Amino acid sequence: MQESIDMAELLGDLDFDPAALKAKYLEERDKRLRDDGNEQYVEVTAEFSHYVDDPYVEPGFSRAPLHDEVEVAIIGGGFGGLLMAARLREAGFDDIRMIEKAGDFGGTWYWNRYPGAMCDVESYCYLPLLEELDYMPKHKYSFAPEILQHSKRIARHYNLYENACLQTAITQLSWNAKDNRWIIETDRNDRMRARYVAMANGPLSRPKLPGIQGINDYKGHTFHTSRWDYNYTGGNSFGNLSGLKDKRVGIIGTGATAVQCIPHLGEWAKQLYVFQRTPSSIDERNNHDTDQAWAKSLEPGWQQKRMDNFNVLVSGGDQPEDLVADGWTDIMRNLTGIAAKLASRKLGRRLTKGERAELMELADYKKMNAVRARAQKIVNDEKTAELLQPWYRQFCKRPCFHDEYLDTYNRGNVTLVDTNGRGVERLTETGVLANGEHFEIDCLIFATGFEVGTSYTRRSGYDIVGRGGQTLSEHWQEGLRTFQGLTSHGFPNCFFLGFTQTAVTVNVPHALNEQAKHVAHILQAARDRGTPTVEPTAQAEEDYVQEIAKSANVGARFYAECTPGYYNSEGKRGNRSGFFSDMHSAGAIKFFKLLKDWRDEGSLEGLDLS
Repeated sequence: MQESIDMAELLGDLDFDPAALKAKYLEERDKRLRDDGNEQYVEVTAEFSHYVDDPYVEPGFSRAPLHDEVEVAIIGGGFGGLLMAARLREAGFDDIRMIEKAGDFGGTWYWNRYPGAMCDVESYCYLPLLEELDYMPKHKYSFAPEILQHSKRIARHYNLYENACLQTAITQLSWNAKDNRWIIETDRNDRMRARYVAMANGPLSRPKLPGIQGINDYKGHTFHTSRWDYNYTGGNSFGNLSGLKDKRVGIIGTGATAVQCIPHLGEWAKQLYVFQRTPSSIDERNNHDTDQAWAKSLEPGWQQKRMDNFNVLVSGGDQPEDLVADGWTDIMRNLTGIAAKLASRKLGRRLTKGERAELMELADYKKMNAVRARAQKIVNDEKTAELLQPWYRQFCKRPCFHDEYLDTYNRGNVTLVDTNGRGVERLTETGVLANGEHFEIDCLIFATGFEVGTSYTRRSGYDIVGRGGQTLSEHWQEGLRTFQGLTSHGFPNCFFLGFTQTAVTVNVPHALNEQAKHVAHILQAARDRGTPTVEPTAQAEEDYVQEIAKSANVGARFYAECTPGYYNSEGKRGNRSGFFSDMHSAGAIKFFKLLKDWRDEGSLEGLDLS
């Protein structure tokens, strides 16, 4: 019989009651559970459609409709689309058309221009194709303007502007079996043809609004953070919001976006009211300028090496050196398999499944206690500090890192309005009703994020009609059905990039790059073999779906105990369109290797090339 573990010996003094913390976490979760899940949010259509208008383009754009043909049409001009185009160019594809509803490339970083916007993954890993473009980011964590400019730089480098259709939204995508071509219809009255289509719509592209009673009653100024109105606020992405000096401003939401823009609102608004349902976990950021001596010392292949090193560490693996050494890798080192390995070495034996789970849970409690203590230390008002403390495990929500957010609540003009997990009650003509109190405001900002957990076709804004007239929404009605997360039976020459039965990693561009390389390999093989179509066999798709199903419950217990958020489909279990639904259980490291091994084997097993 194995001896029981002294957790204090492994983790240090446990100055807390685990049972009491668990009960507190569940109590806070229960406050926030709602029957409507994702349906609590309003789709930005009809009377809300102005919230998705593009404020960054001159009005009146028009062009003649296109009725031509291209070899590859890539839908989406963010990092997914740009990486897909880059890898296709490297594979010798010249006839590429990018189709993007925004006025330029950039994807999420085209829309997210709110003050303070920046990446939360180290820029040397996050910004793709740095070596290919011989570019080095200015800071360890890049600010939004630099990321947007880098997106444009990629587009110029790979000559993607020449044949692009910007300010163009897809309305329908249909397969023409007679010609083996996709027919692409748009809101510009285009009817283009393409041999191949690659869908890079992105998971963070369609803003959502809270379904608050009276949302149309409010007569003041409103906008969504992904469509920041600098004409009203003044300033730019770096702040200087002089237009708010005489304004009472309210902001709904305290997630990652709000954490970055609230310090600037607090600095410039006459009065700022922050309406909070659930506080975020706020750890140190410690951003700094790029060390030029270090940058000059890098050898070829450095970015891939760095991305791989980071991915291994944040996936719970071990590395001889932590190249990134930031909040992400620190969290993972203490809360994942690395900690379990270290404990095993100390004990001289493997941990049991139960011991490992207990160790992870206790380490998580310890970490979140430190996060809560940080809020308590920084925020002067004791009650406000208490309300800013998150009561859930670290990965129930995406961790935030910021060095000014908490300090903002020490300003006399900033008021935290915590709603005890319920959200605001309603909007009136002149303000917000919350906790039975009415707050008069001049401007209301929605920091309520993007649609996550809704169906793929809803987020895309159009359906796909495949072989025999079957739509993608029909094919995926009972859940995603793909082969390798990238293509579906009945939809030849059509590929998906993103979170469609693939693997999750903290550094999303890394995953998109691996997917792009894989799709480029398939298209190159199809071209070399002279085959007009490529699609997975029905059996290969079914086998892959069953493989995914085996891991459907991985993490289910963890997320069931979490406070609601987009990670767990707002507390609604069983949502097959959820953010983490139907992900490959192998994890990012093994999943990327599975794809590479499949490519190296060379037979293209599972695909029908005819």
